[in-house]
Amino acid sequence: MAQLAERLRSASLSGYTLTMYVASRLLYLAIAAVAMLVVDTLGAHVGLAKTFNWQGFPLTHSTLGSEMSNWDGEWYLKTAATWYFHHVIRQPRAYTTLGFMPMYPMTIWLVAHVAAISDLLAAIAVAMIAGAVATVLVGKLARDWWGEQAARRAVRFWCLFPGTIVFSMVYSEALTVSLIAAAMLLLARRRWLWAGVMAGFATAVAPTDLAAVPMCAVATLVEWRRCGWNPRIRGRRLPARASWRSLLAPVLSVGGAVGFGIYLWIWTGSPLADYTAQHIEWSESTTPLAIPRVAIQLVRQMFVSGAPGHGPGGVDLNDALALLGTVFMLVALKLLWDHRAHVPLTTWVWTVVVCLLAVTSANTPPNPRILLDAFPLVLVVGAALDGRAYRRAMRLNLLATVVLSPITYVGMWLRP
Repeated sequence: MAQLAERLRSASLSGYTLTMYVASRLLYLAIAAVAMLVVDTLGAHVGLAKTFNWQGFPLTHSTLGSEMSNWDGEWYLKTAATWYFHHVIRQPRAYTTLGFMPMYPMTIWLVAHVAAISDLLAAIAVAMIAGAVATVLVGKLARDWWGEQAARRAVRFWCLFPGTIVFSMVYSEALTVSLIAAAMLLLARRRWLWAGVMAGFATAVAPTDLAAVPMCAVATLVEWRRCGWNPRIRGRRLPARASWRSLLAPVLSVGGAVGFGIYLWIWTGSPLADYTAQHIEWSESTTPLAIPRVAIQLVRQMFVSGAPGHGPGGVDLNDALALLGTVFMLVALKLLWDHRAHVPLTTWVWTVVVCLLAVTSANTPPNPRILLDAFPLVLVVGAALDGRAYRRAMRLNLLATVVLSPITYVGMWLRP
């Protein structure tokens, strides 16, 4: 054990990061396997079946495949297998694949056909490999911002953060983080073309990733200010010629969303079919009162007899986790501000926009998966804390992962 610890200390940051990532995947695999064995052993008992009953479907059996494709995972697999409807079904809870953006399903389909494996194996492979890439890249960002030792603490905290369960599930966050982290690194190095390409791919992964557009636009404005301005040309001050290339980043960043919109226009007759499906079929909406409403719902579930709520004792665990996630988000934002010296403005733009989208979303509040998209917040908690405070935070982090993961894998009480 001492030799292993010494090797980890002497390893490069990338090697250390990959070691921690593999260890975390083994932990999640062990949690999933234990959850599967518990359900299979006790699932035949009437009491357990009723306990995990959801919308009339009692849970009596579990497999690793069903656990890793739980919740939205089934819909990503359906999208990869059957693609999109030709029209929006304008009924609440109609639930069609039009509510999901194409980058992840397309990657699943491509890997499945090239490697001659099932869609499920392809989806998990993409998520895990992209998760490894994302972890290496966020480690490099943390090193650029706060130094080597802080980056190692940030990586440890990141790998054991409960939200990274989706790197071991059929979810698209691994693609989001890897592409956005790559774009951030490229913007910092003023590689405008490739930064725009990475951001453009990201905007075809999930609606939240549209935050990459203002991120790239701010990078262009910063570059214009850095390079200075030309003398007046016909009464106008224009950016210096050397800075015009930076426009490639924001222009290309919209490519994924615009390309998907054009495709939907041809396929369904409406470029906004995805937005319409999310709004009507999936009942997604935005309101500044989202978090207060969650708090009121949770209080009613806990103290008002007969109040609607799905979960143990009638308490919706997702509401409780949304409030805890909001607290984590606010604390992490304060830490990011306190350690802002080397954090670029582009990082702030991405993080703040994602946070605003989360706290105003009716269905996707700042739970661990959403906080994963705002990855600088997770990194700064690990980087900013040290000594006893860091050890305490890591213990809480690990405890949350061990407690929340099996409930996420099994049944429908807690969504990622």
